[in-house]
Amino acid sequence: MSSSPTANSSGPVPAGAGIGLRSAHHEALVRERPAVGWIEVHTENYFHDGGPHLAALEEAREIYPLSLHGVGMGLGSSDPLDRTHLAHVARAIARFEPTLVSEHACWGSHAGEHFNDLLPLPYTEEAVAHLAARVIQVQDVLGRQILIENLSCYLAFSSSRLTEWEFLAALVERSGCGLLLDVNNAYVNSVNVGLDARAFIDGLPSGAVQEIHLAGHTRRRVGERTLLLDDHGSRVPEAVWQLYDHAIRRFGAVPTLIEWDTNLPELSVLAEEAAQAGNRMEGVRGLAA
Repeated sequence: MSSSPTANSSGPVPAGAGIGLRSAHHEALVRERPAVGWIEVHTENYFHDGGPHLAALEEAREIYPLSLHGVGMGLGSSDPLDRTHLAHVARAIARFEPTLVSEHACWGSHAGEHFNDLLPLPYTEEAVAHLAARVIQVQDVLGRQILIENLSCYLAFSSSRLTEWEFLAALVERSGCGLLLDVNNAYVNSVNVGLDARAFIDGLPSGAVQEIHLAGHTRRRVGERTLLLDDHGSRVPEAVWQLYDHAIRRFGAVPTLIEWDTNLPELSVLAEEAAQAGNRMEGVRGLAA
């Protein structure tokens, strides 16, 4: 079963299952206190001063350990690092005291123009060096390690010279960051660009994976191809659960998040999905005992 919400909210994120907290569930979470181990929010939603959403997170933070997940830093961009954005992240960390802080292995701006997406990088030595330097800058400002998440994609760069797992392993080695393994993204990429998802998981440095994401996706026919869209709008599919089983056999019981951002269901559905992840982790613990 998932960890109880009576766990110390100021302590570390437990090696159990959590849920992404969305505004539609603020009141229900505090009122019902479902048996999930922790919560995660998008950092950029809490840059402002005051207001009901910020107060709601402060209240939820008193009950559950917290992870902050950034979606707007665009660490792989060629533009200079956005110091104002980074200062807002630092302020959110100081205010909410999260145990985990994460971002993405992506770029999102060029020549001052910002794109509302997490855009993938080519897997090259040059891109590793650029991204690692930026991660080091961020970690120096924040005074802490951050986790970097693998992306979903729909096309592969012909210029890539490394596998995705080699790219992320090199990033960890050069920057000292940790990894957030999105298992759904790995499965999506196995269909969209032919990634060997199990080889990807097996190739990641085991000690670096400190958080896992699980989510749903949808299928869409595009010309002669069937693509999987990483929309976070449904239950975790069985194929992703099976890949998750492989991941936790390799990495052990890692804090695991149920991501659900669109077509939001009742809070109880998220808790059910978290309970399934928790049960699978318990199974791995049982095998190791």
